[in-house]
Amino acid sequence: MNPRTPHLLLAGGGLANALLALRMKRTHPDTRITILEAGPEPGGNHTWSFHAGDLSAEQHAFVAPMVRHRWPTQEVRFPGYTRRLDNGYASITSESLRAVIDDAGIELRTDTRVVALEPRALVIDSGERLEGSAVIDGRGQARAGGLVLGFQKFFGREVETATPHGIDVPVIMDATVSQADGYRFVYLLPFSASRLLIEDTRYSDGAALDDVDLSAAIDDYAAAQGWTLTRTIREERGILPILIAADFDRFWPADAPVARAGLRAALFHPTTGYSLPQALALADAICDRWPMDGPALARFTRDHARRLWTTTAFFRVLNRFLFRAGEPDERYKVMERFYTLSEALVENFYAARLPWYHKARLVVGKPPVPFFKALSVIPERRMFLTRDEGEGTRE
Repeated sequence: MNPRTPHLLLAGGGLANALLALRMKRTHPDTRITILEAGPEPGGNHTWSFHAGDLSAEQHAFVAPMVRHRWPTQEVRFPGYTRRLDNGYASITSESLRAVIDDAGIELRTDTRVVALEPRALVIDSGERLEGSAVIDGRGQARAGGLVLGFQKFFGREVETATPHGIDVPVIMDATVSQADGYRFVYLLPFSASRLLIEDTRYSDGAALDDVDLSAAIDDYAAAQGWTLTRTIREERGILPILIAADFDRFWPADAPVARAGLRAALFHPTTGYSLPQALALADAICDRWPMDGPALARFTRDHARRLWTTTAFFRVLNRFLFRAGEPDERYKVMERFYTLSEALVENFYAARLPWYHKARLVVGKPPVPFFKALSVIPERRMFLTRDEGEGTRE
């Protein structure tokens, strides 16, 4: 290896670092890339989904080899109505992501925990020190100041049904279920006529997740649909951050020496917790500017994250309406009203690219939360004075 060859060291083998490594291999094939993952394999045990409108045409082409399933439409269900949306939907699984990584020629070291990081070097649990051109910390979200969080938490089971289940497109929210622990809905992804991912999901104030309780709720839901579950293929769980208020400089000080990616950089949709589009955007931005040394990359990723936080400030206001202005068991009314709006607005919302007139449409009319209470939660700084900051979650 030529000592002048750029060498990018990626701490953590989650979605953000995996996408960056793959994008770097395509655009800068001479760059040496090393992923260091604490677990037995990269990607963990996850399903990452995205709406068709979330990505550009180039990004769709890039992720196409990783997509396990794709659907032309999606559906939502509420007590008052069911609606099918024409926006397409797709999912990447840990297994499909790993298959692409395996074919990319990326240096991967699993069961390797990073214990210390510098802008151009890191130390692993064996005591070995690795040096490169730059380091990125993508080890998932750590407990940090500057964040007030709610949580979208879920437990899911991929199951087989004895007879066809009859779900032909993703049901991204079935909120006809009884409400519990905040806003509750069931999420359904049909992988075949008899294979289905069922996730019980809660928009909650706390991060506690009871796998046994939610698994039992999945059994109850399946029984209510008339499904007999013959086996569980796999299980997955997640606790996604919902950003209620943020103090960027407190979360990411200007003198922080190491670049960040993914949830470590709080690069996710503030309201949904989805992070794949944001991970791709960072990967594109880094590759467009590569090569950079460690300090330059740290500044670049921080500036990139700050711009996202600035452009998505409106979503934090909406989150404060959802989590602070209404009662937890009434939160479903906010989402029920949201899905009566135009499909273009819904698509732009999920893509986190709301024009001013869509922002105006979201806040005009009869609000689904008390008006004066909604006014009281608009100031962001007030959240830091009235509530403890939320705990971090895992990517």
